[in-house]
Amino acid sequence: MLTETHSIALRIAARLRERGEKIAVADGATGGLIAASLLTVPGALDFFVGGGVVYSFRARDVLFALPRDAYTGMRGASEDYALLQARAIRDNFGAEWGIAESGSVGGSNHPSGAPAGRSVTAIVGPDGFEHVAVTETGRDDRIANMEAFTRAALAALEEALSR
Repeated sequence: MLTETHSIALRIAARLRERGEKIAVADGATGGLIAASLLTVPGALDFFVGGGVVYSFRARDVLFALPRDAYTGMRGASEDYALLQARAIRDNFGAEWGIAESGSVGGSNHPSGAPAGRSVTAIVGPDGFEHVAVTETGRDDRIANMEAFTRAALAALEEALSR
């Protein structure tokens, strides 16, 4: 997987370095693969601030430092939920960019009832830039979904940085 995503990570790193900007990552159903892909780039400290895997309410509370009522009316694996997390990870880590992925990889029931194979990636950047991408694989294959969600998130990030 990381061999596959390394080339896109190199392009993302080059764009962030050219801009002198940094990114923070909130991996959800991707389980850390977005961050791990970016960290395959030598000297990643130039553009990567940090992040975490948001796989529980406790992790969500610690990483985003938002009150529980900030999520009122939201469900996991939704556009508004992912945007809230992308903004929070960017702001809490003091980066120009934030990316957050929230999804349901399958193999078990998602707490919000999201169907297996659904992922939402939100990207926020400077000057109010916000973009959301939804991936639907239609599969209940946990590992394949984690990989597909990661590739989709990185592709969305590369596209966002090209604007």
